[in-house]
Amino acid sequence: MPEPLHFILNDKEYETTLPGGTLVLDFLRLHARFCGTKEGCKEGDCGACMVLVGELDGDTIHYKPITSCLMPIGEMHGKHLVTIEGLNQQNLTPVQQAIVDAGGSQCGFCTPGIVVSLTGYLLQRGPSFDDVAVKYALGGNLCRCTGYASLKRACTEVAHRFEHNGDDHTTRSGIDHLRKLIEWQMAPPYFESIPSRLQALAAANPTNGQQIDGPLIAGGTDIYVQRGAQLPNTEVRILGRDSGMKTIEVHEGDIHVGALTTFEEFATHPEIQKCIPGIVSYNLYNASWQIRNRATLGGNIVNASPIGDMTALLLALESELLLQRQGQTRTVAMRDFFKGYKKLDLQSGEILTEIRFAKPDRDTLVHFEKVSKRKTLDIASVNSAIRIRCKAGSIVETALTMGGVAPIPLLMKNTNDFLTGKPVCSETVRGAIAVALSEVSPINDIRGSAEYKTLLVRQLLIAHFSTLFPKQITVREFYETH
Repeated sequence: MPEPLHFILNDKEYETTLPGGTLVLDFLRLHARFCGTKEGCKEGDCGACMVLVGELDGDTIHYKPITSCLMPIGEMHGKHLVTIEGLNQQNLTPVQQAIVDAGGSQCGFCTPGIVVSLTGYLLQRGPSFDDVAVKYALGGNLCRCTGYASLKRACTEVAHRFEHNGDDHTTRSGIDHLRKLIEWQMAPPYFESIPSRLQALAAANPTNGQQIDGPLIAGGTDIYVQRGAQLPNTEVRILGRDSGMKTIEVHEGDIHVGALTTFEEFATHPEIQKCIPGIVSYNLYNASWQIRNRATLGGNIVNASPIGDMTALLLALESELLLQRQGQTRTVAMRDFFKGYKKLDLQSGEILTEIRFAKPDRDTLVHFEKVSKRKTLDIASVNSAIRIRCKAGSIVETALTMGGVAPIPLLMKNTNDFLTGKPVCSETVRGAIAVALSEVSPINDIRGSAEYKTLLVRQLLIAHFSTLFPKQITVREFYETH
């Protein structure tokens, strides 16, 4: 029998010997009998199964809203798992009351997830709810009957309550912020004792969820969609228990990113925002906040999808990958890592542990574009990233990538060679389009026809240059002459 996992579920300490790959959603509903957490799509799309996960950071604890349908119970050891039942007190919380007052609930199936997500936003960022904040917090929660206008009104009411209590609407973290939330009944009183209680639990490190030979689970946002029925009954290795792969550091002009860094951690890190100024907005297109709290850069790369969003961006940054096996380390250029459809330069037993790329200098611009069936929160039909360095109006070097137009994430070598040394002008872009179209080989699939994807190659190239160089290149001139 595996060693038990120890964690706090709402206000009580729990232990379980369930296999580490068991979904948190299934544990809550079938074993712990906390059925306020709903099972909807079981693919991370609807938000009905939302929970808060609190993790120690020194003496404080940070909470994130996460879809429990894609999260293994083996990762809960030493953490605080909060369901809708754990937020309820004798009276409705201000978030719940605001939803009631605004008419923001009808059938009620989605409401627990919405309450959890909004509470998670308060715990992380404070009460500065505007339209952008509401979209940020609720982007992963679907409501099929009430709609979202009433939820926006509810968020406004919550923000007004903080104003009435003298809050200055600044983002806070730490115990003082938590005490404020408890004082105003936004969080239950027992939350204040959780950090000290977790410190006692975190010391143990059970092997449950740490088997070496089983499937590797990082964020779980793809593997559970593909193999969700098999993994709970399979020995797994949960990489999230290894904190050594979650850091972002700068060394001698290079950015070192742990492979378990999540999309959200990557996009909100100050050093990354300096390198990629648009990263926050790019991230909003790629996934909901709750999924970004789980999806990892390493998982996005090793999944080897031709349309991985972060993969396209990191490939344009000409990243290097650090691979480890039994204490041995090997470095592979990301451009050489993809050998064919779902085929990688990854030896048996190797794990991707770190991604490295050179910090762009002030003459270098980075841009990302994506087209999907839905405008946001969808898998790309075609995506593209570019890193371009210019001096005196000429292109010194460029790294353009395209996803969805070949069996692998494609570094556009011929197009990059063509662009190097050319002036930044519309004629250069037209020439680059001709070269790019000769490099791609899209196929018909559920995300679009080959003809449509070929058109998108042209459109995304124009979008890169017209966005980065609006004084030299405009979109209109391409449509006036074609």
